Amino acid sequence: MDTKTKKKKTTTSSHVQGDEGHIPHHTMMPYKFVPYQLQKDEPYMNDRQLAHFRAILEAWKKELMKEVDNTIIEMKEASVTVLADPNDRATQEEAFNLELRTRDRERKLIRKIEEALQQIDDKEYGYCESCGVEIGIRRLEARPTAVLCIDCKTLDEIREKRTAQ
Repeated sequence: MDTKTKKKKTTTSSHVQGDEGHIPHHTMMPYKFVPYQLQKDEPYMNDRQLAHFRAILEAWKKELMKEVDNTIIEMKEASVTVLADPNDRATQEEAFNLELRTRDRERKLIRKIEEALQQIDDKEYGYCESCGVEIGIRRLEARPTAVLCIDCKTLDEIREKRTAQ
């Protein structure tokens, strides 16, 4: 399967298989944006680039917040229904627990998005918090909440693997 097919499949399916099982697609960064077109000799993280990333981050946050609101409404509606069968109640409880875990992950992601938006306000967005080099436009488009350049992130993951063993 080529990369385009894989990306399209990721953005159109309702769930994505990941290391932690199925992850709802709305927790992933929305890919419905036009990639930034670099101008010749354009300075890194100028106002146009910052505006581009602000729009991506705000759209992502808005989508996550909409999901949180929908979950609250759905859980309130579902909790009104009294289920007599213990198996049905257990299934409903498990579904609630799964939904709440997903929302907790999204809450943490919203916090990261807000931190990235603050970095944009402070004109500090797009630079590695470890070594200070440019993270890069394409990496930030793939992961707008990234705070490490690819080299520092790779070293960080190697350290994590070593300590996990």
